[in-house]
Amino acid sequence: MCKQAIVSLMLALAIGLQLNVAPADAAGLQGYIDTTDGYKFLYPNGWVAVKTTKGADIIFHDLIESSENVSVVISQVDKDKKLSDLGTASDVGYKLGKNAIAPPGSGREAELITAETHEAKGKTYYILEYDVKLPTSKRHNIASVVVSRGKLFTFNASTTDRRWQKMKQVFTEVVNSFSVA
Repeated sequence: MCKQAIVSLMLALAIGLQLNVAPADAAGLQGYIDTTDGYKFLYPNGWVAVKTTKGADIIFHDLIESSENVSVVISQVDKDKKLSDLGTASDVGYKLGKNAIAPPGSGREAELITAETHEAKGKTYYILEYDVKLPTSKRHNIASVVVSRGKLFTFNASTTDRRWQKMKQVFTEVVNSFSVA
């Protein structure tokens, strides 16, 4: 019995190291790796994957708060484009808000709250935060946007405005964990 516990602990540590996440940093989170498209991220324990045929490459959502989710959308861009070629963090955030989060005729409004830039492993990421008004409710979104290998990757975390304060720290950690090869 003790031997099984040690083996389980070693396995958990090995998986944590493979994800480049220290076990303490990953408390309450687990990793997802897409080797085909070349990205990885952390998401809350207990969430389930939903494969889609339209739009998102993958979606994970909470079983209890089913509208709380993270998703990855992949779009094609010219092979020689860099993220900065698409504009500043604010420019890209504004375009994403107007064309994807709250497109004309959707009945939604997206207000860009913050737009930041950070570098990781030689890649530039834009971290974008939005307040989103729907016809009957309000939501809060954080997105990470990056260009790699001729693809624009958009990783989005979304929750209701009611749950935002509870989920803010988790979602910030999750969005900052998103990385591409």
